[in-house]
Amino acid sequence: MTTMSTHKPTMSTHPIGGPHTKGSQGAGSQGAGPPAAPPSASTVLDLLDRSRAGLVQACHSQSAAQRYTEAHLAALRAAAALVAARTPVSGRSRPRSVWEVLPGLAPELREWAVFFASSGRRRLALERGTAMVSPREADDLVRQCESFVELVRGALHLPFAEPLPSELTPTTPW
Repeated sequence: MTTMSTHKPTMSTHPIGGPHTKGSQGAGSQGAGPPAAPPSASTVLDLLDRSRAGLVQACHSQSAAQRYTEAHLAALRAAAALVAARTPVSGRSRPRSVWEVLPGLAPELREWAVFFASSGRRRLALERGTAMVSPREADDLVRQCESFVELVRGALHLPFAEPLPSELTPTTPW
């Protein structure tokens, strides 16, 4: 009778996440419960779908602040998809901003990470009501986010998405 070991690492390659070792535990995970499972391809694709939906919602937002916020959240979801796909499974670590982690996993997106970290601070100020954004700035962020999402899709070896609607819904100032 042959028995199979359930702790033997196996390698799988997926275009979204690259190589992952299944069944291996990272440093510091002993005694912390079962090892974390690697993100599934469906998780990564769901984040990208939600990012795309957020961009479409931003296009139809009627206020500049809402458009800016929706666009930034769309970029955040796209970055989270890339981070989820490329981060090796390991033990616990301190929470970090996706914009801090992204340059280490995708150096070609370093400038985008700096840009979106800055726009994230502005998004938070908008949400608190302590800042304003013009319709032009919000529209520009939508276009920048669309470019970023396509770069993320390319980094994950996924096909490009359909372009966003060419006309944005008019916004009210501030």
